[in-house]
Amino acid sequence: MDKQRDRLTKRFHKACADYGLIADGDHILIGLSGGKDSLLLTELLARRARIYVPRFKVSALHVRVKERDYHTDLSYLESFCAEQNVPLIIRDVEIGEAPKSPITNHQSQIENPCFLCSWYRRKTLFNVAQEIGCNKIAFGHHRDDVAQTLLMNLIYQGTFATMPPMLQLDKMPIQLIRPLCLIDEADIITYAAMRGYQKQTKLCPFEHVSSREKVKGLLSQIKALNPEAIDSIYGAMTNIKTDYLPKPI
Repeated sequence: MDKQRDRLTKRFHKACADYGLIADGDHILIGLSGGKDSLLLTELLARRARIYVPRFKVSALHVRVKERDYHTDLSYLESFCAEQNVPLIIRDVEIGEAPKSPITNHQSQIENPCFLCSWYRRKTLFNVAQEIGCNKIAFGHHRDDVAQTLLMNLIYQGTFATMPPMLQLDKMPIQLIRPLCLIDEADIITYAAMRGYQKQTKLCPFEHVSSREKVKGLLSQIKALNPEAIDSIYGAMTNIKTDYLPKPI
């Protein structure tokens, strides 16, 4: 297990160094869903916070959405965070009216349950971050998530874009960071089994019908064709050859 932990830690430290994700005096709020990715993120950030430089604080937030029937054992999250010396905040939220469109200022007609759940969870994260004085919010997105998001944007939006390692929000002094962005999901799965991470007690009922899940299956097929596919996708993000783009009609 030590060898696997060292492998993950090395990739975590590389992401933090390459993208400048952590600075002296930071207070980072972790979005702790209770899945393997957010548990690993909590463990790695907590261990990093115990190193003298840079000096930063870590807190964790677990959001429960009343209308979504999936759960994590709260006693396990509490004991896990206590073991890591990370303060844990738990918030319950209800999905009310759909959010207004930032363009039309009218209530959104989007009925996608994943969109609404994600929107309310993130709103709660932003609110709590400001309440307790956090300047950064950390998400547990790994390298596969980054590649999946790129494919989703290509297929559904017609854009070549994905989630960045760090993003400065426009309307509040908060940065979003993704310290696991250089770690493969397969390595997280292996470590989670070795470490004995407890799985969520009830999974999201929409988990296997979402667009992301379909693209995840597509990426698995692509990786079957080329095991180094994610490396190629990452390389493409920094190697766009505009000379080969077709001329607009």
